[in-house]
Amino acid sequence: MRRIPLFCLAALLGSCSMAPQPVMRSPSGQRALDSLLSGKVAGTPVSCLPSYNANDMSVIDGRTVAFRVGTGTVYMVQLNEGCGLLGSGNYALLTRQFGGSGLCRGDIAQVFDTMNRQTVGSCTVAAIVPYLRPGR
Repeated sequence: MRRIPLFCLAALLGSCSMAPQPVMRSPSGQRALDSLLSGKVAGTPVSCLPSYNANDMSVIDGRTVAFRVGTGTVYMVQLNEGCGLLGSGNYALLTRQFGGSGLCRGDIAQVFDTMNRQTVGSCTVAAIVPYLRPGR
């Protein structure tokens, strides 16, 4: 009789996997990503972007944003669920930095509807991976 509650507990815990879900990209998003990463290899994930300019940001989809830094480095920023609207319409990604350390893993980002001037979603920065040309 005690096995049933233990079995239910094990099933419940097993269903709460923290593994990231694969991102399904549109064909245009995949082409944009391929273009940005062409000839580059993934480096070791970093905690924070060393510096960035919002004008060098490319929205790939609601879970992926790329920042071009310099002439050859692209930082891919992976977002947790909650910012899905970012890849469509008149939406902007807002972050608030305190202390000037730049965009960092764990920062909260909000999707802002620029037409209606309201927040429509939020998520956290899950990972920041630099992509570099080989030999750099």
